Amino acid sequence: MHAYEVLDVFTTTPLEGNQLAVFTEAEQLPSRLMQAVARELNLSETVFLLPGDSECDAHARIFTTTAELPFAGHPTLGTAFVVGAAKGLDTVRLRTGAGVIEVRLIRNEAGEIVFGEMDQPIPTIAPFAQVEALLAALGVKRAELPIETYTNGPSHVVVALADGAAVAALTPDQTALGKLGTFGFNAFGPSGEASYRTRMFGPAIGVAEDPATGSAAGPIAVHLLRHGRLASGVTIELLQGVEIRRPSTLHATVVGSPEQISAVRVGGSAVRVAHGHYHL
Repeated sequence: MHAYEVLDVFTTTPLEGNQLAVFTEAEQLPSRLMQAVARELNLSETVFLLPGDSECDAHARIFTTTAELPFAGHPTLGTAFVVGAAKGLDTVRLRTGAGVIEVRLIRNEAGEIVFGEMDQPIPTIAPFAQVEALLAALGVKRAELPIETYTNGPSHVVVALADGAAVAALTPDQTALGKLGTFGFNAFGPSGEASYRTRMFGPAIGVAEDPATGSAAGPIAVHLLRHGRLASGVTIELLQGVEIRRPSTLHATVVGSPEQISAVRVGGSAVRVAHGHYHL
């Protein structure tokens, strides 16, 4: 039997946020079975934990329903909650395909983990070549900032809109978006002081709309800093998933200058909603 837990990540409310399954002792599972189990569970991502080493507390392999990912945000955060609770840790180091990721955990007076913040890989940045086609697929006339691609494992294209209302009103052409490549397309706009509404569409990677995209939260903050809309060290709040009835709250901080990013941090909460065993 193979034990697993299900969490909702980037929320404090069960049945909201982004779903995640974590198999806590997966060293006996071959890769083909990991992929099959992830497909069977049919969640955004499923994590399989392997033993750690001198540099990390555990090795996390992250699978979507179709492929293994080097890094993803909500699986890393949710897995840190699981490992931190099991081992009594306040800092969890997880080895991923993108390297060792450190997650710092905060507990309440009862000792329960209530918040975590991860250090994300600093993304590489490139212009996006199909700007007009992307705007047409999203159904908008213009973006407020240059449209660029950020890669920190997954590749995210970020599109700044005038405000959160414009983001909420989007009705994108999913077929047209799917033809633009295997990206997450992230539209975001301000909704208050240091607060943004965001939505992520990724039809070519099997995600029509994502409830919470931790791997995009850091790049959005980097994008704002690089284009003069955010100061170094200021934390922004991102609200995502409302339109698909999975509201999620993410926090992102970037440190550095437009020319040199030195740190990207993304945080949020998670709640355990189920556990069980697979008989394989």
